[in-house]
Amino acid sequence: MGTRQMPRVVLSSAACALLALAGCQGGDGGGSDSARAAGGDSSGAARGANAVQADSAMRTAMADSGSWPSYGRDYTNQRYSPLTQLTPANVSGLKLAWKYKTGVPHAFETSPIVVDGTMYISTPLNHVIALDARTGAKKWEYAAQLGQTVFCCGPVNRGVAVYGGRVYMGQLDGKLVALNANDGSVAWQTQVGNPQEGYALNGAVVAADGKVFAGVSGGEYGIRGFLAAFDAGTGREVWRFYTIPSPEEGGWWGKWSETDPFGTSLHRDIAAEKRDSAKYADAWRTGGGGVWQAVAIDRELGLVMFTVGNPSPDLAGAPRPGDNLYTSSMVAVDLKTGKYKWHLQEIPHDVWDLDPASPVVLMDVKDSAGGTVKAAAQAGKTGWIYVVDRATGRPIRRTDAYVPQANMFAQPTLEGTRMLPGANGGSEWSPTAYSPQTGYMYVLAMHQPMNYIVKDEPLQKPALWLGGAFVGTGEPQYGQFVAVDLNTGKVAWKYRTAKPMIGGALATAGGLVFTGTADKEFLALDAKSGRQLWKYAAPGGVNAPPVSFSVNGQQHVAVAAGGNFQINAPRSDELLVFSTAGGADSTRAAGTTGRADTAAAGAARTASAATASRPRAGGQ
Repeated sequence: MGTRQMPRVVLSSAACALLALAGCQGGDGGGSDSARAAGGDSSGAARGANAVQADSAMRTAMADSGSWPSYGRDYTNQRYSPLTQLTPANVSGLKLAWKYKTGVPHAFETSPIVVDGTMYISTPLNHVIALDARTGAKKWEYAAQLGQTVFCCGPVNRGVAVYGGRVYMGQLDGKLVALNANDGSVAWQTQVGNPQEGYALNGAVVAADGKVFAGVSGGEYGIRGFLAAFDAGTGREVWRFYTIPSPEEGGWWGKWSETDPFGTSLHRDIAAEKRDSAKYADAWRTGGGGVWQAVAIDRELGLVMFTVGNPSPDLAGAPRPGDNLYTSSMVAVDLKTGKYKWHLQEIPHDVWDLDPASPVVLMDVKDSAGGTVKAAAQAGKTGWIYVVDRATGRPIRRTDAYVPQANMFAQPTLEGTRMLPGANGGSEWSPTAYSPQTGYMYVLAMHQPMNYIVKDEPLQKPALWLGGAFVGTGEPQYGQFVAVDLNTGKVAWKYRTAKPMIGGALATAGGLVFTGTADKEFLALDAKSGRQLWKYAAPGGVNAPPVSFSVNGQQHVAVAAGGNFQINAPRSDELLVFSTAGGADSTRAAGTTGRADTAAAGAARTASAATASRPRAGGQ
């Protein structure tokens, strides 16, 4: 089913240069790229020129403090807004400016993109919606007509990329889709992974250097994971990096490490693993290693950095002897070619599902000698933050634990082994924030004691392949929002919540940090002290990462409030946007679906009546 074309708008070349990121192409919408995707144009020179223009527009947007043009705002993934209008002195005056009800009341984990006055969000079940960032009026909506899907943790999508006049999204049915940014029509789509084999795409994609970077989920289904780069103009695969190296690529046995990189014992029976290695020589073919979070990019070093998920099966280590490279690792590859550069395996032979799920973040830190190092850091499910030299992967430090730990790396048993953290962490997929003002990384964490039970299970695709179970112990659970000083490794402060935390964080140059809770609260805290300064009662769990942007000279903060599958936070379908000016019409908010609820929204909807939307996909 198609969408109607929006009215043609012709802009000046100067305006097009500024708006290229969000889709200004003289009103064309990029249809010619659809023809190229089908083989009608193979001009590498034309694609190269388009990539240069798109990269230039992205740099302009990232330099604009009022924009939020990529998942982590810029390629560092710091989730740090340069805006200073909101401060500890005035944040108490923050009010609802507008909200948008998507009509898809499932776990809502999107991180909005905001460029040139338009906000782009993804929803569960793979809708993409373009909204007027000033009013919340809908410009267009795409709803994927999904085929077969297989996913472990809810029908979620964590965000889109906007680049060169296109909006890109990974879908639950294993497709990568490119939409024309001016009307939401499909420019191209590419089948990245086969759902019948356990593949899905639910992480946020990132675009740079003429490429779209997408990783596959499915580490719980016996996939062979990978990160791939696709030509932004045509959808053609440029390179693929397998997170499970084949024997020809050196194999996934590794060094048979008895400890983690910082000397903590893993309690492995290395002799038994080596005896079984011949029996399970082909285990790498179903070794897991999903890539289900947004990449970080260092353009100067030419590196793409990302986290790799758990090996398959999750808890049963016997059928997969060895370190299981490169699962449960931070990995860096070449931006142009996808060739391996370095890795830090946080947990060799992970049998606890404590894979790094939160994104890699780039910043400068002090090393042990006091020198400044360009670093990459990642908040692990283990409860430690790992900090490495991002040029080489050399470890700089492992911070103090930011959650309680007990019985670390005790082997799962048939009867069950209690260990802290549990399989959700530590930090789950929740993106952290980093403030260069404080030097703190802000981590959403949880206290969930679990029993790890191992079981011999055959692989039966596309069914879950856990090799056992991780179950609660009945002990009290809670969450913590934690600030960790990356220059010292010390915990600076903790803010405790009644329930485990999953979602994300935002830091601002105004000295604030924002986050949400499963108890339906959206919070603003003092970035230096952790003191709560403001809160808002949301309609559902606030389990998504906030962003900040500016329109009409006014700083806004936006967050999805739709709950979470993993911790069963209350579901809803609302995107909330705040400013000190406010403006929401709460009377209208009570009964509307699929549109913005603001005092000015009616006029804006009338003005955008020419925009059509696709019908929504059915529930699953």
